[in-house]
Amino acid sequence: MKLLRKIGFPISLVYGLVVYIRNMIFDRGIFRSLSYGTSTICVGNLSVGGTGKTPMIEYLIELLKENSQLAVLSRGYGRKSHGYLKAVPSTTVEQIGDEPFQIYKKYPQVTVVVDAHRRHGISLLEAQENPDLILLDDAFQHRKVTPTFSILLTAYGQLYVDDWYLPTGNLRDSKREAKRANLIVVTKCPTNLRLEDQEEIIKKLNPLNHQKVLFSSLVYDTVLQGEGDTLNLGALRNKKVLLVTGIANPEPLVTYLKEASVSLEHLEFGDHHFFTEKEIRSFSSKELILTTEKDFVRLQGKVANLYYIRIKHRFIGDGRQQLAKALESL
Repeated sequence: MKLLRKIGFPISLVYGLVVYIRNMIFDRGIFRSLSYGTSTICVGNLSVGGTGKTPMIEYLIELLKENSQLAVLSRGYGRKSHGYLKAVPSTTVEQIGDEPFQIYKKYPQVTVVVDAHRRHGISLLEAQENPDLILLDDAFQHRKVTPTFSILLTAYGQLYVDDWYLPTGNLRDSKREAKRANLIVVTKCPTNLRLEDQEEIIKKLNPLNHQKVLFSSLVYDTVLQGEGDTLNLGALRNKKVLLVTGIANPEPLVTYLKEASVSLEHLEFGDHHFFTEKEIRSFSSKELILTTEKDFVRLQGKVANLYYIRIKHRFIGDGRQQLAKALESL
């Protein structure tokens, strides 16, 4: 894989040039970026791979749901439908994609819609749902919309400033575009990240005067969720566990489980993978199957003895208070 990335360096130069020209066209006003009457919060990143976007959307829902009528607009990556679609009780994961489906099932009081065309999606949301606030999932690189507030995520140990364009690196947008963020969150940090290390990262990111940099860890739950029951993580130590993942980066989860003394076999698929009947048959007879919440919504009802482990952001220091204060005016 590393060799292929190195061989792809000339392609990454062409990709970077295309990204530069595209951003320049928007910056100069040749292509218009529209603002809307409804406040919007964009959550996204500059790279491909997991930085914790969906857990951040859920964190914002928890933070804002009491005082605002919320809507979530997502592209619905990998869905088997087209156009604008609002989640309702009869909606399937195939229709809207795994992450929007996960959010809707967890927060049915929140309007969840999918539309690859963000302008069209926002316009219909305003006309039909009239929310107070729209959360734009994975929309940082979509320049056709100017959000009210932008949150840029970058993973600890994989900072965008240290990365390079696809396919040699993981960047899908220019590092310079970080200037459009109101808030930069360094995710997946060690829970005991020292102040000195935080200051070193801030220095490396070199934020603008108006930008804040916050730090968060991804925290795994110790209680596993199944279909109608739960299981303590400690109960896995005497069981044969198969971990099935279809996410961008399962390594943090694998590390967490091994540190919890869970002996497991890991079956890894690509991000947003929709499991075939043949694949499900190959592992459905296992004693206990553990997966992520995003994978669970694609496997639920198809596999017995299936459990998932919840994950959420936990801000380090006074990050939660700083985030809440930054969003007060929306």
